[in-house]
Amino acid sequence: MNISYIDLVDQLKHAGKLWYLVNPYETTFEFPYKVPDYQQKVWLPFFVLIILEQIILVSKKNRFRLNDQMTSLSHWLFQESGRIVFRGAEYYAYIVINERYRWWNLPWDSTWTWCITAVGVDFCYYWVHRSNHEIHFLWAHHQVHHSSEEFNLAVGLRQSILQHWCNFILYLPLALFIPPSHFIAHNQFNLIYQLWIHTTVIDDMGPLELIFNTPKHHRVHHGCNLYCLDKNYGGVLIIWDKLFGTFMEEKEKEEIIYGLVVSPQSFNPLYLQTFYTIQLIQKSLRMSTFMDKLAVFWKGPSWFPGGPRLGLDEYKINVTSRVKFDTHISAWQNFYILVHFCLVFYHHLQLYDEVQESKTTSSGSIFLSNLFALTTIGLLLDKSSYAVHTYENIPMYRCSVLSSFCHFWRQFLSHLSTCSLSIRNFDLRNVVRRVILPFGLFQIRLSYTYNFIDLLYSLLVIIRSGHASVKRARRTRINPCPR
Repeated sequence: MNISYIDLVDQLKHAGKLWYLVNPYETTFEFPYKVPDYQQKVWLPFFVLIILEQIILVSKKNRFRLNDQMTSLSHWLFQESGRIVFRGAEYYAYIVINERYRWWNLPWDSTWTWCITAVGVDFCYYWVHRSNHEIHFLWAHHQVHHSSEEFNLAVGLRQSILQHWCNFILYLPLALFIPPSHFIAHNQFNLIYQLWIHTTVIDDMGPLELIFNTPKHHRVHHGCNLYCLDKNYGGVLIIWDKLFGTFMEEKEKEEIIYGLVVSPQSFNPLYLQTFYTIQLIQKSLRMSTFMDKLAVFWKGPSWFPGGPRLGLDEYKINVTSRVKFDTHISAWQNFYILVHFCLVFYHHLQLYDEVQESKTTSSGSIFLSNLFALTTIGLLLDKSSYAVHTYENIPMYRCSVLSSFCHFWRQFLSHLSTCSLSIRNFDLRNVVRRVILPFGLFQIRLSYTYNFIDLLYSLLVIIRSGHASVKRARRTRINPCPR
């Protein structure tokens, strides 16, 4: 992606992919490397939908929550950055299995192959999604997607950084008969379709509800009411839930409460990505026997020794009402966070060009800087005492350090080109040029100095506020009072 020029019309043409409205003849390829990055192509039309949804919700007297929206977008940048940097490396195992062990050689240019792949990928996704809820160590990553107490389009962007790496193995049986190019395309279409079903704006869709996964079905899946737990796993088709007994209709008389059963009460994306894994390990350590310690990881999140693998419903928390976790910060802080996020997003766009040019060092600096900058934004939204105390001074620190570094660097290069650094016939300047300068830290362009300064600052704030986040999570409880 050339960030200096984006063809808006061309981007909006890809809006149909949000509903799996694609032409099989235009999306069929012989080789995997020819499959476009469809997920990158749909982000602009999807952001247009997010804006339209919020306009409709505000017109219905629903309050716009910048903190929740910003957290969802931060998770998206986390996950998308990892996807760009790793460049679909999880597909490698699929390609190897298909090349060496495939049972059937379905023709790549057949429409039937295209249709079989669409159904096969969705079938596998059902079991991928179900395993994410019924296996504890997979749930530790998937819970990120359920961590919002809202249910809107932006929630569809909340994903764990490690989600793809935890799921890809369940798709590998398809490699025995489905060409890799078809799988890579439909795996993207399947995930793209699931973005638009995260909304309360669309109610009932009539006969389509019988076959397809819709917002009405997916609202049940995201509820933490007892009747909603572990239901409606389907991706594009809802028929798998009806076949395997995990389907549940939305109850009109019972309001759905969204989020995790026990709310983490934080807008810090890095904390939300990691806190449950820490709790999982702590639960395992508390078990008395070695087998129970292992069982914590592969059995359900509600399992306890002596109980069934998925736990008993009578011991699960039945959430019937909740006061949403919210914080109030000043308009000036909201403006600062919004501007800072826009700068982070701009740097994120550079990843597409950096990865294409294989600039590993600068790509890593952008990724790490954005990670810590978004975490700092989350701390500000949490009203962390450390973040609020220090954020006012960071512009001054950044400007002063950046100016000093630039001045020092120009003076150093100027002095290096004019001075004489020789011992007998040995010029020490060659040592500096050929030995020291090639290291990544000195090779970074000055435009990335901003990233490193932000990274160091953000890391300092995160370390100082880590104990406060853990203490807040331990105090979390369900509020029995109605909203």
